[in-house]
Amino acid sequence: MSLTRRTLVRSTALLSLGLVAGCLGDGGSNGGADDTDDTPDLPGDTTTDPAGGTRPTGTGGPGIMLTNVDAAPDLPIEPTVEVSEDVATDDHPPQLRVTLTNTSDQVVEVGEGRAIFFQYVSDDSRELIFLPAGETYPADPGCWRLDEPIAVTEEYRVESFDPGESRSKLVDLYGAAKQEGEEESCLPVGEFRFETTMTVGSLSGGDDERTSTKWGFSLSLE
Repeated sequence: MSLTRRTLVRSTALLSLGLVAGCLGDGGSNGGADDTDDTPDLPGDTTTDPAGGTRPTGTGGPGIMLTNVDAAPDLPIEPTVEVSEDVATDDHPPQLRVTLTNTSDQVVEVGEGRAIFFQYVSDDSRELIFLPAGETYPADPGCWRLDEPIAVTEEYRVESFDPGESRSKLVDLYGAAKQEGEEESCLPVGEFRFETTMTVGSLSGGDDERTSTKWGFSLSLE
């Protein structure tokens, strides 16, 4: 996410006066004095979020930033992650792109095929969940908190990578559905850790032919 500066919070009276002066120019109040604020609004300016964080001006929710990414695991598959949509708006939730690359000269099988791309993976606190992009889920636009849990099948999927092949998938960030009695809210602010297990090898063979490791990253919403 691009760096932003925090704007100074003016009083309601001064803000209203600045808006009027901007419309009237020299014909405003105070005997024709120029009350126009010449400071331009920068695209990256932020406003205060009543929930305690900040949100980029003109958006409907918090911004997302990767704060820590694990080193590449000791596997022939190298994962990377990057921010694709850095803020929540009415049109889309925050979004990441997860890429896996086969760094070996042999075909590699990797599982579980959805979890390796962080599809349906929740953070450690189970406040957030990544879902495959491009689908419609039961959540209000701009809020992006699921109204109900998402059912996930128990099947174990396997992805096969040719030598040197890279494959990317987009995942959207949603707030997990609230349990009965919990306070209603949209995307929370704070720092969150996501982790998944990657298994490579001959997945149709015995366990002794497989190698598994955990890999993940942390992100902040503010």
